[in-house]
Amino acid sequence: MKAAVLFSGGKDSTYAAYMAIGEGYKVECLLSLVSDNKASYMFHTANIEFAEKQAEAMEIPLLIFETKGEKEAELEDLRNAIKFAMEKHHINTLIVGAIASKYQYDRVKNIADELKIDVFSPIWKVDPEQYLDDLVKARFEVVISAIAAEGLTKDFLGKRIDHNMIERLKELNRKHHIHVAGEGGEYETFVTDCPLFKKRIKILKSETNMENVNTGLLVIKEVKLVDK
Repeated sequence: MKAAVLFSGGKDSTYAAYMAIGEGYKVECLLSLVSDNKASYMFHTANIEFAEKQAEAMEIPLLIFETKGEKEAELEDLRNAIKFAMEKHHINTLIVGAIASKYQYDRVKNIADELKIDVFSPIWKVDPEQYLDDLVKARFEVVISAIAAEGLTKDFLGKRIDHNMIERLKELNRKHHIHVAGEGGEYETFVTDCPLFKKRIKILKSETNMENVNTGLLVIKEVKLVDK
């Protein structure tokens, strides 16, 4: 079961890779699409340029593809990226970290069906609260790298998802109906360590850029790999 992971550097794609390897898949490569459109319908954009360091930490080859991020047209870029991975690494499965976004899942699945490869989506339709608990128990170190929802404020940026943070997110779900795992784009994440990493990532420089009280980005400037 040779696989490629549609990889953003966030918690969902990284955890999907972790789950897939646990199920016996051999991850031959990671696929990252770098979008010019920061509001891409399909692709995570926050700090995507550091996916290369994460791939290095995992010792898994990373294939990087550029896309203008135009709605629907970006799907052709994804199709070409998957085809390249099939030719270069002979993959027969695409691993995705979708949780609840039918828009994204259906489009990825349609492309995979056209190319006649399987899709493995190990966290599709999981309970979001249980998922975050499992993430913490599996020793994932994940920081919040972007926010875009009522109730989320500047102090969330750069904070690690731990049991205290999960409680805060659950409270925001009760008050403002945000998706606890951020599947609606309420927040984005960046993985600094997990069981797949041979070394962990240390963020050396970063800054916060806020558009308004509930929308902002942790802009990572510099990282390095350190021994675990």
